Formats: sequence, structure tokens, C-alpha cells
Amino acid sequence: MTQTPQTRHDAAPTLPAQYQPGEVEQRRYEQWVSAGYFRADASSDRPPFSIVIPPPNVTGSLHVGHALDHTIQDSLIRRKRMQGFEALWLPGMDHAGIATQNVVERQLAAQGLSRHDLGRDKFVERVWQWKAESGGAILGQMRRLGDSVDWDRERFTMDEGLSRAVQTVFKRLYDEGLIYQAERIINWCPRCLTALSDIEVEHSDDEGELVSIRYGDGPNAIVVATTRAETMLGDTAVAVHPDDERYAHLVGTEVELPLTGRRIPIVADAHVDPAFGTGAVKVTPAHDPNDFEIGQRHGLPNLAVMDERGVITVHGPFEGLDRFEARPAIVDALREQGRIVAEKRPYVHAVGHCSRCKTTVEPRLSMQWFVNTGPLAKAAGDAVRDGRVKIEPAELAKRYFAWVDNMHDWCISRQLWWGHRIPVWYGPNGEVVCVGPDEAPPSGEGWRQDEDVLDTWFSSGLWPISTLGWPESTPDLAKFYPTSVLVTGYDILFFWVARMMMFGLYAMDGKQPFNVVALHGMVRDQYGKKMSKSFGNVVDPLDWIERFGADATRFTLARGANPGSDVPVSEEWCQGSRNFCNKLWNATRFALMNGATVAGELPDVTELSTVDRWILSRLQHVIAEVDEQFEAYEFAKVCDTLYHFAWDDVCDWYVELTKPTLAAGGPAAEATRRVLGHVLDNLLRLLHPVIPFVTEELWTALTQDETVMRAAWPSADGGLVDDAAEAEVGMLQRVVTEVRRFRSDQGLKPGQRVTARLAGLADAGIGAHEPLIRSLARLDQAGDEFSATATVAVAGGVTVELDTRGTIDVAAERARLEKDRAAALREAEQCRGKLGNAAFVEKAPEAVVAKIQTRLQAAEADLVRISAALEALPA
Repeated sequence: MTQTPQTRHDAAPTLPAQYQPGEVEQRRYEQWVSAGYFRADASSDRPPFSIVIPPPNVTGSLHVGHALDHTIQDSLIRRKRMQGFEALWLPGMDHAGIATQNVVERQLAAQGLSRHDLGRDKFVERVWQWKAESGGAILGQMRRLGDSVDWDRERFTMDEGLSRAVQTVFKRLYDEGLIYQAERIINWCPRCLTALSDIEVEHSDDEGELVSIRYGDGPNAIVVATTRAETMLGDTAVAVHPDDERYAHLVGTEVELPLTGRRIPIVADAHVDPAFGTGAVKVTPAHDPNDFEIGQRHGLPNLAVMDERGVITVHGPFEGLDRFEARPAIVDALREQGRIVAEKRPYVHAVGHCSRCKTTVEPRLSMQWFVNTGPLAKAAGDAVRDGRVKIEPAELAKRYFAWVDNMHDWCISRQLWWGHRIPVWYGPNGEVVCVGPDEAPPSGEGWRQDEDVLDTWFSSGLWPISTLGWPESTPDLAKFYPTSVLVTGYDILFFWVARMMMFGLYAMDGKQPFNVVALHGMVRDQYGKKMSKSFGNVVDPLDWIERFGADATRFTLARGANPGSDVPVSEEWCQGSRNFCNKLWNATRFALMNGATVAGELPDVTELSTVDRWILSRLQHVIAEVDEQFEAYEFAKVCDTLYHFAWDDVCDWYVELTKPTLAAGGPAAEATRRVLGHVLDNLLRLLHPVIPFVTEELWTALTQDETVMRAAWPSADGGLVDDAAEAEVGMLQRVVTEVRRFRSDQGLKPGQRVTARLAGLADAGIGAHEPLIRSLARLDQAGDEFSATATVAVAGGVTVELDTRGTIDVAAERARLEKDRAAALREAEQCRGKLGNAAFVEKAPEAVVAKIQTRLQAAEADLVRISAALEALPA
């Protein structure tokens, strides 16, 4: 956008020629924090709006998923503050049991020590020391992104108050029989030496070997297939389907287990899929969750053959071997006996890995603590079904129900030292006592506390209530619970959202932890590909903030955020967002240079030009649209609406249309200055929730007020909607756009003047705008020597005759257009060929077919445009 130098008011503020985010962001953020703009007041009579931040790990760093999640939450909070709500965005961190313990253990290992050298108490002290010195780097990174959280309320899941909440709910659940101890199959990490939750297990397709093994000999032999031959040492049965006639005669008999000499039964169980493999499966109850269930149904013994580190413990030639050493050794031994019927290598299958250390997870029979989730999960499902909690987008509610309606009991114990230690004590004579937060633990010789700690998700499941002071009846809890909305990725809908629902409803007597669950997708690259270091497409938001600014980073992420859908991003799009911030900067700088003001009321509409009435009318529509989109969590639409209004309507059209008026001076110019100030004032307010830094800098310069954060959110004024002005300016825009398109097609330089005769303007209702049209389209008045060599027809009866003699190299332009037409023809023919291939259309994904159809439409439109341009060329 070019700027026309104008005489400005002496008192008018100025802006630097260019926007430099690095010179603004830290300064503005420190001002906001020191002024207390982020603080929420529980004693306020304003309506509450609250969000508790999904607590990042204390070991974590701001990644692009965090940046998306925080941008959405910050946008919601900032808007609600401007709307007059008492808005609380509560920050904090999760103690991240396994991840944090691993960090400190690695530090000790570098010194040649282990946690056992320190002992439990000294090790926990060491972790707290690490937390104080190095943990929580992400909190500083949140500041760089612009998070407007109430830092005075920052919480940590190991804080005294939150620990009290954990102990309180454990005791209550235990006393009601909803927490129990049992021996079950769990996910086990042989490196971290602890049970893992499902979310701590990452599955990948790994290459292995599928071997088929013959158990027994003669007519009673039976063949099973396995990828984990080492577990056969713990087999206690072979299972077949009850209706499988192939094995009906074997059910109830026994077969010898190779390499062991043990005889094991053949049982019938409906879990077996007769169509998979041979239809017979080995049953190892101590090392497979499905086998454990079969074993429970048939009273089979549980025979563990590995220790906690994955080392074979069965007496014999394989004792002492690691599980991955034992696997080929056992296969070789079976091969020597002629019991390997078939081998398939490589065999790709899903394998679970510890998300922290990447070690292959081992299903293991272990004594652990569990939550009976039955009644809790039912309550969590009912809260969504009866409307107390709304899931956005609504279609993801089905996924939520699929999880909570089929939830297994939750293993909550972890074999770690860092975390909330299970408040259960064991006496010398077999006594078991659960200790509440206000109870003293048993004393006397022989009493000991359970060694395990609780799953990190246990404490984070209490986050919406514990951070507000529960189990105490605090003003914060009374004011801000239930929280208004939970913003999070759909990938933890089950793991975290469901747990908060269960605990919140349980602890707060049926009162839900949040009213809305707003789910967003995963951030992907511009091609929709998952981000991965191995792909080389990972985005570091801190790098983008450094190079493009926090606002550009935020706008890029928010502009792709459709509810529940994955979010594509690219560096080029972030550069475009930076350009958008620069566009706003230049437009506001132009306004200030030309004396735009926000003081006083707008002039009466009768004193305004058509152009002024048009932009005010457009603003009312935009305010209404943005409000509707925010309420529907349509952040991509919010950004798109504001982007096009700012860039197209305000910067590209209104600023250019007002330059002649501002240059002429007088009452009309004064009215336009007021309208220009009003429009920018409202536009910057609307944009502030998404791009807070640049809007704060521009708004305070424009208004000379303290902060846009405390400005009122714009409201649409129906009295300023002017359909006639919009229609009139819309016609003007069509004329200018068509002439500009013709000029571009003819290869005319943007600043090159062309003589033209305009007809039909008065009949189209835009006769008064001829000077503006000529200025914007670079058209000179026709003189005596005028000769029309081309005509541009515009809908509405307007024609523009142009004399292009001497302005175009006709031969070169004809050659260029012919080349473009040939390319468009090839593209159209290629697309028609694919779409005419019935086999392709039938087999190709719908998205691919739709893309080719779009390409064909574009090519056909190009052919029409190019043909018209060729016809318009002088002979």
C-alpha cells in the first residue's frame, strides 16, 4: 500500500516506518504483567469466564502443538475480558513423573551414580532442586507467545494444596471401594522399571518374525503362530474357538509344550478368531492381556518367565538371557527339534514402545493399584448425554462415548520415586491402612508406606478443581467452577478429558469440570503430513517467533484451526502472516499521518460520503460474523474474515478511495478522518485476541489510551448497515477490478496511464465516482485523437473503451497469450482425460477427484479469459 504524504496534526502520534516485533513484544508483555491486566478477581460482580491451561510437563519445551493450543485459549480469554467478563486463565505445570525422574537419573548417571546410591529422600530432594534450577522453561516460552495467564495463580501438581487434593480423593475412593489392589496385566517398561498408562505407550509398525510352532506329535498335534517365541516358556494352554470343527476333538485334551516337558490343556474360548492363522493360539496369561482374560475364564495358572528387566527366569538353557536374546535362541532350539512349521520374515506388526525411553513395552503380570472406573465413567458419559457438557465439534462426542462406555479399570500405581506416593500403610501383622490428608500415618515398629507413586494422570485429572483450591471451599472455586471451556487436542480426549470428567463430577457432587470441550486437531505441514524429525518438517514455534514475531506465529496457527480438524502450516504462510501485520502497521501509520481520530462521536450519516458509509456498513457485518464464529470456536473463519476485511476492504480499497478526499481537506476530509479512526479502532480490537502485540502498539498510538486489553469488545450497530452504499461501492469496485484485470492481461505496467472513455456510469448509479475510478484504474480523459482499440464490458451496463496504441507490444503480447492458451488447453485436456476414465474416478479418493475437477474449472476459466484478451488486442 502506498502512502500519500499529507499535512498531519502537530499533536498526532507517530509510528516507526517499519514494524519490528522484537522491539515491541517483550516490552509490551512486561507492561501487561506489571499492570496486573491478567489478574482475575474472585470477588468481582462481573460474570465469570475461566479456563485452566492443560498443564505442560515441567520437563517440556514449547512445541507447535502447545503454540496452537495456547493461541486458541488466549484468544478466547482476551475476547472475554474485553466483553466485560471476569476472565481467569490459570497456568501451571505437571510434575511428569517418568519424564522428570528420567532427566535427573541421567544427570546422576553422568556422575557415575544411580538413584539407589542417594536413597529415596535424597533423590526426591535432588528432583526438587532440578525443578527449581532447570524445570519449567516452558513458562518463559509461554510469555514469548503472549499468554495472558494469571501468573499469581500459577500451580504445580506437586504443590502442597494439589497434593492435599490427591490424598483426599484417593482416601475417599479407597473407602468407597473404588480403589483396589490386584494382580493384573499392565504395560511395563523394562528400562524405566514401572507400569505405564496407555498414553505413555507409542505404537509403531516394526519388523519382526512370525513363526508357526507345532505343539505335540501325531494326530493330536496342534500348530500355533507367534511373534514372541520367548513367551512360550510361560504357556499354560492352547485355545481354539468353540465352533471350530477342526479342533473340536482336541478340546479337553492335553498337549506337550515343547522345550519344557510340561503338558498343557487345549481349551475352547470365544475370544479366538478361527480365521486368523491356524485358528489356534498359545495362551500365556502372565505376559499378554488377552491371554490373561482367557486364563481367568478357564482357571489357568499364571506363569511368569521374565523378571522386571525382561530377562528370562525359567530354569534351563535360556535362563539369564534378555528377552530379545532368548527369542532367536528358542526358535533355533525348536528348529533343531523339527517343530518350526513355517517362518515369515520380515513380518510387520504393531509394537508398543515407552514414550520416554523408546524401550519396547512388555505386557507383565503385576500387583498394582486400580480405580474401578465403572460408576465414574458412567457419570462422565451421562454429563455429555444430558447436555451439562458440550463437545465441540459435536461429531467427536461419538468417540468420547466409545471410550467412556467401554473403559477398563485404570492402573494408577507407578514404580517411581518422583510423584504422589500412595497413601497406604502396611502393618507388621498384615494390616492395611489408607491415610487421609488430616490423619497421622500409623506409628510403631514394622509399619511401612507403599513404595509406589500415583500415575501422573491421577493428579492432572483433578486439575480443574485442585487448582481452584479444592478440597477447601475457596472463593476461586465458588466463582470460577465449573470452568467455561477446556481447549485441548482430540488426541487426549480419552486420556485426560475423561479423567477430569470422572474426578470433577465425583468430587463436586455431579457438577461438571467444564461446560464446553473445544477440540482441535494436530498441527501438520502444508501437505497434511504428520510432523516428524525424520521427515525434516518439524516446526519450532520459538524459531518462528524469533524470525517472524509472535503475532505472525499465532495468526498462522489460528488461521488453520477448524474445530476437530488437523491444522496445516508452513513457513511461507507464517511469512504471509508477518506481511499481514506489516499491512496493518502501514495502514495505521497512514491514518495517523493523515490526522485520523477516534475522539468524539461519528458524524451523522447524512454528513458522510458513500465510501465512508460503505466501510462502516461492512464493519457491522464483520463484527457480527466474528462474534458468531468465535462462539462456534471457528478460529480459522475468525482469522479469514478479519484478514480479508483488513487487507481487502480497509487497506486495498478504503484507504485508496479516501486519499483524494483527505488531500482535498475541508469538512468531508474531517468526516473521513473520524471514520478512518473508528474503523481502525474497531478492527484492532477485533484482531487483538489473536495478534495481541501489534494491535496493542497500534491501538494505543491511534487512541492515546492505556491498553486495548481493557477496551470494550466491538458490537454491531444495525443503524450503520447501508445496503445502498454497499451496492454502489460494489459496482465501483467491479469496474475498477475489470479494468485492472484487462490491464494485467495486456501486460500494462501498474503505473502506466491509458486514455479511456467511460460510458454507463450514471445509469449504474456511480456517475459521481468517475474521478475515483480513473484514479484507481490509471485512466486519462479521452482527447480529440482518441481511438478505441479495446473495450471492457462490466456487468451493470458500464463499458470502458481504451486506446492502447503505443502502450502494448502487440506482437509480443499476442505470443505470450498464445503460449498461455496452449498451456491452459493442455491442462484442460489432461484433466478431462482423467475424469473421463471411469476406472480412475471409481478408485481414486474423493479428494483427489475433487482436486482434478477444480483444476479443470480453473483451466476452462483461463481459456475464456485468455481468449477475451486476444480478441481485445489491436489488429
